This record gives sequence, structure tokens and C-alpha cells, in this order.
Amino acid sequence: MIAGLLVSFVPGVPEFELDPEFVLYVFLPPLLFSAAWQSSYYNLRENLRPIGLLSVGLVLFTTLGVGYAAHLLVPELPLAAAFVLGAIVAPPDAVAAVSVAQRLGLPRRMVTILVGESLFNDATALTAFRVAVAAAAGGGFTLAGGVGRFAFAAVAGAAIGLLLGPPLHWLRTRLNDPLVENGVAVVAPFAAYLIAEAVHASGVIAVVVSGLYLGHRFTESAAVTRLIGQSFWKIMVFVLESVVFLLIGLQLPPVIDGLSGHGWEQLAGWAVAIFAVTVAARFVWVFPSWYVPLWLSARVRRREAGVDWRGGVVISWAGMRGVVSLAAAFAIPYATSAKEPFPGRDLIVFFTFTTVLGTLLVQGLTFPALIRMLGVAGDRERYTDTVAEAGAQHAAARAAIERLDELTAGEDLDADVVQRLRDLAEHRQLRAWERLGGGTGPEGEEVPSATYRRLRREMLAAERRVFVRMRDERRLDDAVLDRILHDLDLEEAALARD
Repeated sequence: MIAGLLVSFVPGVPEFELDPEFVLYVFLPPLLFSAAWQSSYYNLRENLRPIGLLSVGLVLFTTLGVGYAAHLLVPELPLAAAFVLGAIVAPPDAVAAVSVAQRLGLPRRMVTILVGESLFNDATALTAFRVAVAAAAGGGFTLAGGVGRFAFAAVAGAAIGLLLGPPLHWLRTRLNDPLVENGVAVVAPFAAYLIAEAVHASGVIAVVVSGLYLGHRFTESAAVTRLIGQSFWKIMVFVLESVVFLLIGLQLPPVIDGLSGHGWEQLAGWAVAIFAVTVAARFVWVFPSWYVPLWLSARVRRREAGVDWRGGVVISWAGMRGVVSLAAAFAIPYATSAKEPFPGRDLIVFFTFTTVLGTLLVQGLTFPALIRMLGVAGDRERYTDTVAEAGAQHAAARAAIERLDELTAGEDLDADVVQRLRDLAEHRQLRAWERLGGGTGPEGEEVPSATYRRLRREMLAAERRVFVRMRDERRLDDAVLDRILHDLDLEEAALARD
């Protein structure tokens, strides 16, 4: 984003105004689908209460809070137009927050809540945005009409996602080409979004629901399909997110151009105040909505044991805004239904940009330091995960060895091959137990699996050098080298897992 800001001031760079349709139809579906695909259906279901409170309750609370504050601060903004601004800046974009949270080892429940919020809050915000725009433009929308529109969009969007999921999964499991199978998954989010938006349902919810369904059933795909799909989505998401934030930075010149006639000191004061209200609204909502149910319900206390104030601070500070807010701002019509200029459009776009910029730079850059300072980490959770994995590996290895015994009983097979298969199964069940000791033995010596990985990586590197040299000497064709290196790369990737 900073790169985009700098490039926007380079002489000769043309002004670039974000096309909201381009963002909502091209960028948003694959980003949402990938996040849903990689999310745990069970974890999301277990945390529906906090996710719902953030993705619906907090978005509406922020819309009202920021709307009233902007109306009081900026005389030029009518209340309906101020609510448009509130709806625009209401949904956080959890891309940066989740990335930092996973890297620094936040507890899984906290990461699940942030991911779940980011999956569903766009639907609430975009619906509230459309209702507010219609009210400000004289479209005659009422509160009851707005609630009805939101209910229809949510229910119809979820239904479309559920209807698309099973046939797409059925199709993928009957294709025998990993590239075509993953091609179906690439098309799925665009199909879900377009179909839902065509019937005025929530494209966001349709994409999320279909992504959750297909991701939950992804275990039924072939191994090669899963490997290609996981690698593809990592690259796709990285590129799309990078381009999106670059585009945010490039928006500054056209935003500034629309503000002639306003003093910069006054604009800066308003922008800082609206940014502060946006950040404060999250704190004001999170703590009561999180902790009051804990005080009132023993069942909630049992289900959500271990929640403390530090988690509330982290969730409250993880409110970075992103491209959906900016796309919505540029989607504001230039004129009302009475052919009058839309009230305060340029100011709304400017305040959206400064709020997005402020949350990304102020909250985004300080988020890692806050996590470290509060000591919020899932160390115990990681230990529990490793113990659970070790137990599962042990049970799976026993099942594999029993199956091997069944297959080899009464057959005259090479004993060396059978023993190698048995050793492989036993090696896998030992790896997780060894990780509990940090990869070292009681005196700090290297454990057998770590020794194996280190030596095998050196052997693979030596093999790779020989193959490349033979290719350079024209004793090996490039097509043959590609096949050989692919096998070596798969083995090295497996070694690097731990």
C-alpha cells in the first residue's frame, strides 16, 4: 500500500480510480472463497456466537456510531449520507490480522473468530451500505424494508451456496485430471457470486458457504489434486492481496482532487476523529458482547473457558480496513434520484481512504508488538496439538502395519521390501513424539528423525547437482530432468514439513 502511495506521486503516472465492480466481482470472490476453503467448518460452528456478534452486531453498531459521529462533526454530511460512511468503514479486512496471528501463534479460537468475522461481515456491511445509499438518494427505504432486504440476501445467498456445493463436489470427484478438478474450484467462487447477485441475494454469503462446503469435502480429492490446489491458492491469494493493497495506495490523487474548497487542517481533524471513533467503536462493542454472556451463562463459561481481557484487547485492535471499504466508497452514485449531487460524496471517499490508511498503518504495524507485549500465544495449544497428532499417528501406524500383515500373510514377498514399509510406518508415528522435545533428545542431542531429515536433504542436494550437470552436458533431456526433480522436490517437501 505504501508502494502505491509513493508511485501515485511519480510524475507521469496517470490517475487511477478504483472500479468498484472490478473489485467486487474479480477480487472479492476468490479471496473469500480461499479463506472459507481453508477454514474449519467445525471450529466456525463452535464459535458462531462471537462470530455473529462481530460480523453482524459490530458492523451495524459501527455503522450507527460512526454515522452519528460524522454527522455531528461534519456539518455538510446529512445523517443518511453519514450512515453511508459508517457502513463503508464498518467491515474490517482480516487479511493482515490473520496473517500476523498465525505467524505469532495466537490461540486457534482467536484466529477462527477473526477469520469467521472477515468471511461474513462484508455481507452485512454491503447490505447496510445499499440501504443507506438508497435512503440518502431518496429511494424511499424504511428500516423494516432494510431488515427484510438483509434477511432475504442472507438466506438466499446461503441457499445458493448450499445448492452449488454438492454438484460441484460431485463433478470434481468424478474428474480424473487434477488440473481440471482445480479449475472447477477456481470457477466456483465467481459462479456463486454472479448467480447470487443476479437474484439480489448476498454474493458474499454464497461464496463463503460454497467454499466451506467444498473445503470440508476436500479430503475426498486425490493427493495430487490437493497438492496442486493448496499451492495454487497460496499463490493466487498472495498476488491478489498484494495487488489490492497496491491499488489502495494508488487512489490518493483522485481522492484529493475532489476536495477543493476545504481547508486541510479541518479535513485532517475530521479524518483523525472519524478514525478514532471507528477504532473505539470496536472496543466499546467487543468487551461487553464478549464478557456479559460469560457472566450471565454458566453454559457459555464452560464452552468458552480460558477467555481473558488480553484476548479482548487483541480482537479489538485487529480492526484493519481494506479494499471492500474503498470499493464501496467509489460505488456511491454521483447523483441522487432527484438528479442532485449525492451529498458529501467526495468527503465520504476521503474519510474512507484516511480510515483505511490509518487502520492499516497504525493498527497493522503495531499489531505484532501488541501480541508480544500481552503474551497472548497458543503455546499450550500447540503442545496439545502435537500430543493429539502423536496419538493419531500411533493409531494410524498400527492400522497400516496390521493391513501390511494382512496383505503379506501367506505370500512369498521380498522381506526387505516388507521391512522397509514397516520401518516407514514406525518412523511416522515417532516423528510427532520427538517434536514434543523440540527435536532434541534428553541431553540436547539430535533425535533420529532430525538426523534422518538432515542427512537425506544433503543426499537429495547431491543427487540434484548430478542431474543438473548431466542436463548441462546434454546427457539428459530437460523433460526427463523435470520428472526427476519433481520426485526429489516432493520428497524434500515432505522432509521440510516439521
